Amino acid sequence: MTFQDPLVVLSPHFPQLTAANSRPTIPYDEGYNCIAWAVEDTDRWWWPDPQRQQFWPARVPRQVTLAAFVQAYGLLGYARCAYASIEAAKQKITIYTSGHGKPTHAARQLRDGWWASKLGEQIDIEHELSARAGPEYGTVAIVLSRAMRP
Repeated sequence: MTFQDPLVVLSPHFPQLTAANSRPTIPYDEGYNCIAWAVEDTDRWWWPDPQRQQFWPARVPRQVTLAAFVQAYGLLGYARCAYASIEAAKQKITIYTSGHGKPTHAARQLRDGWWASKLGEQIDIEHELSARAGPEYGTVAIVLSRAMRP
């Protein structure tokens, strides 16, 4: 079996990703998605589906709206933040939305300023913030932050 570069496989869906602005970190894992990965949960798939097949915080409406996602992350201490640059003692996440304002993706900032993302059921990557923008996930709609945990 030949190894195929994951960025080549993903490039039609994520045209901004390049070897210069991203790097694969963990192979496929179907047990969690980007919404969970943003808050370092690798045990569950987070999504507000009305059939309750995935995890979603009990006190948050099961709606695919930016307000519901902000509320879900707010239960973990995240609040709206003005900018995405590194801030001492702050952990930041971003929520991406489609052109229709529906949440599509979330990413977590790393200590070096890059961002960690999970691509659905696919690989985990580290990337520059702008590398995730595109037709598949849309653009960054909001940045949230909380105090860094030890």
